[in-house]
Amino acid sequence: MTKAFAYLRVSGKGQISGDGFTRQLTAIREYAKANGIRIAKVYREEGVSGTKDLDDRPALAAMIEDLHSNGTRLVLIEKLDRLARDLMVQETIIGDLRKSNFELVSVTEPDLLKDDPTRTLMRQVFGAIAEYEKAMIVMKLRGARNRAKARTGRCEGRKPYGHYPGEQKVIERMESLRASGMAYDKLAAQLTAEGFRTRKGTAWHGFGVQRIMKRMTDA
Repeated sequence: MTKAFAYLRVSGKGQISGDGFTRQLTAIREYAKANGIRIAKVYREEGVSGTKDLDDRPALAAMIEDLHSNGTRLVLIEKLDRLARDLMVQETIIGDLRKSNFELVSVTEPDLLKDDPTRTLMRQVFGAIAEYEKAMIVMKLRGARNRAKARTGRCEGRKPYGHYPGEQKVIERMESLRASGMAYDKLAAQLTAEGFRTRKGTAWHGFGVQRIMKRMTDA
């Protein structure tokens, strides 16, 4: 039986607890069952925009590393826009996988990844449409914020981590652990073990710690 990795992605933190992951994994499992494929591992990209490249996609990076190390050569995704919305990012990832002779299948649109000029054009057209739709969503949200600001004189978004009581203490502990050379995943596990929780009361994950610390560095 052919082994495969499943790659899932949702772009917003609010979508992590929604049905996005469930929908994607259901479609992938149905395709795998129908085609005699065993899902060896599932990689979940939580709250990461599809316009980000590989450096900002920890689950994708981990999956590619595992592809090179354990013999699995097939990746299943629900749709190409789960791989990436940005056309250039999408085509770059597809090209990198093919250079290493890894196979990628979009289970709801499998023909799009066939390597012929017509399919390549179709894939790029759909990728451009997904990129356009994302841009329109961003534009609409920006317009809504601007209208709210015009009405009320302010439009406050989500407060950055460290704003609320107790959060600065967590940041200080992050900085201390990071200064000791600890990797983000181990740092997150240590925070959780020490009883620290995220703003939502859940366990820490490496990508969340990395994002907070990067914002502090860039500030």
